Amino acid sequence: MSIKQWATLNAAITAKTADFIEFEVLRQDKAALEVNMTTCRLAEFFKHLNEPELGALLACEADFDIAAVGSPDVELTRTQTIMKGASHCDFRYLLKKAAEPK
Repeated sequence: MSIKQWATLNAAITAKTADFIEFEVLRQDKAALEVNMTTCRLAEFFKHLNEPELGALLACEADFDIAAVGSPDVELTRTQTIMKGASHCDFRYLLKKAAEPK
């Protein structure tokens, strides 16, 4: 797959989830996309059910599957999630091929 396909998928997912997430973009350029998700209504829902582990499995782990669409040129690093009790989710995408000079 390609970075372009990943970007298209990521944009579509962002549009569909706009009603239940809030985030701030820290960096967005050809080499990286760095985002902090500050509100996640899915996390609130699963915490209300007292099932944050299930929420992490069903929702949070899918983020890595989405990043894999752009593999090997898109790499996601995330060290924390709201679902697991952090104040925010830290999405750090490294965009390898887009950063290379042509």
